[in-house]
This record gives sequence, C-alpha cells and structure tokens, in this order.
Amino acid sequence: MVRQTWARDSEALFAASRLGVITVAHLESLGVPQRTSYRRCLPGQPWQRLLPGVVLLRTGEPTRRQRVEGALLYCGDEAVITGLESCRHQGLRRPAGRNDPVHLLLPAHLKVMSSGYVLVERTTRMPAAVPIDGLPLAPAPRSVLDECRRLTERGAVRALLAEAVQQLKIDPAELSAELENGSTRGSALPRAALREITLGARSAAEAEAVALLRRSDLPEPVWNFELRDERGCYVATPDAWWDDVALAWEIDSYEFHFGQPGYAATLARNNRYAAAGVAVVQTVPSRIRAEPAAVVAELVAAYRAAAIRPRPPVRLAS
Repeated sequence: MVRQTWARDSEALFAASRLGVITVAHLESLGVPQRTSYRRCLPGQPWQRLLPGVVLLRTGEPTRRQRVEGALLYCGDEAVITGLESCRHQGLRRPAGRNDPVHLLLPAHLKVMSSGYVLVERTTRMPAAVPIDGLPLAPAPRSVLDECRRLTERGAVRALLAEAVQQLKIDPAELSAELENGSTRGSALPRAALREITLGARSAAEAEAVALLRRSDLPEPVWNFELRDERGCYVATPDAWWDDVALAWEIDSYEFHFGQPGYAATLARNNRYAAAGVAVVQTVPSRIRAEPAAVVAELVAAYRAAAIRPRPPVRLAS
C-alpha cells in the first residue's frame, strides 16, 4: 500500500490484519508510520493498543479471539497456546472470564516477557502444536497440567482434572505421564488429585469423596462400576460401591439430579436399586465439603446396617 493512501483504504488494512488485530511493524510496512499508529490509539481516536507493538483497528471491547490473536502476534510465530485457553478450544466447557490470561509457551532462548493479559512461559519442553480453529495449541494433557501448576487450591485442581477426563476424554495415564515428564514446580496438588481420579472418580465431587473416604475407617469401595441384578439386568452405575455388603453411594448434584430430565432419571435409578434390594446413600456434593464428619457417620451407619441384612443377589458387571 502506498504511503498516505492507507487512511482512505481502511478495508485493506483490516484485510491485512487478524480480525482487526495487527502489529505496528506490519502497519509500517503497509505505509502507516509508527507515530501515526500510536497516535490513533490515544483516547478518542479510532484504534486501541492491545499489547506492546500490537493494536486493534477499532474501539470497543475486544473479543476473546481478538485478545488471543493479539497475544500470538505479540509473542511471535513460535508461540503455542496452553492452559485454559487451549483446553477450551479442545472441548472444555468453561466460559472465558474477562480477566483470564492467555497463557503462551515459548522456547527458552526467546526473551519475550509477560505483558498485560498475556502470560508468557519460556520452556525447554516446547510441545508440537495441535492446530485447531486456526490456532497453535499445546496437546490437551500439557494444557491441563500447565493450568493446574498455576492453581493453589486443591478443589480447583480436582475440578479441572476431573473435567479434563470427562469432557476432553483424556486418559488419566496420559496426565500422569505428562506430570512425570514436566517440571516439578506446582506438581504436588495435581499429583494428589490424579491419584484420586485414578481410583475411579469422574468428577470433582467424586474426587473429594475419594479423599474423604481415605480418611475414614470404611473399607475402600470401587468407583463407577456397572451393577446388575440376578437376572443380569442393569441396575445402576453407583459412584461408590461396597460389594461385600451391597451398599451404593450416589453423589447427586442439585443441578442434574433434581431438575428435569435428571430428576426422572434419578427416580428411575432409585426404583431399580429398591427392586434389587440394594441399600443406597445419597449425598449432595456441598455436604462433602461442609459436613464431612456427618457424611462419614451416615456412610458408616449405612454400612453397618447393610452388613447385618442378607446380601441381595446383585453383582458387578465383568
């Protein structure tokens, strides 16, 4: 573009950008002087600065995708997106918050620093990028654990790992391997949570339940195994199951189990338990955190009651 013609051809500038995001250096190559680019980002002017050397060719709140494109332009062609941003593009159902950083990996020899909403991590273990939605993403196990290493609350780590296993279909063994191969920094909480998930927990609430039972005197149950009656008909897949006394524990959230269609499904499941003669304890997840001693006491009482009755003819599916 010939210098001085850019102002009359804003569509050409936008076409040269990534959804309206462009570097000052690229603008200069199109004939826009640096001082002009920066001046047009001042209050009341038509552009805005996203990051050092990166501008958005319009005012107003940038979209999440524009922020991501700005981060990639700021960090350069070798950058790979990791953390929650990468997980979302790979299927994690978590909305992006206004202040969520865009976490990028860069080779260790580069000197780009974190800035604004961009979190830069230089590493000697650069992953091969997985291209999705036109973005270079770190593989899902790496992305999940890069986020987990930044978290400081056990519950948040449990929740993210459980969601990754459920929603992204990541084998816990892949997460364990990535954890062993990666940095030890921030690995203690993910390591503990993975042990719980490896036992069979499928959700954050179940992971908390695993941890709770390990502090009790109850024997270890099996988790999420299919249960059938004496005729081989399906009964349920209890969250936890004590096979010696035929006791089921269901961790039932209000969100699913007590709203349509979850409520009807829960009633049908409980009816199948009753017909098969199975004792069942139901607990909402919030009580595991708020009343752990009471929850354990209920389970102990139910276990003892189940132990003195004749065991019903139910079995775990092989």
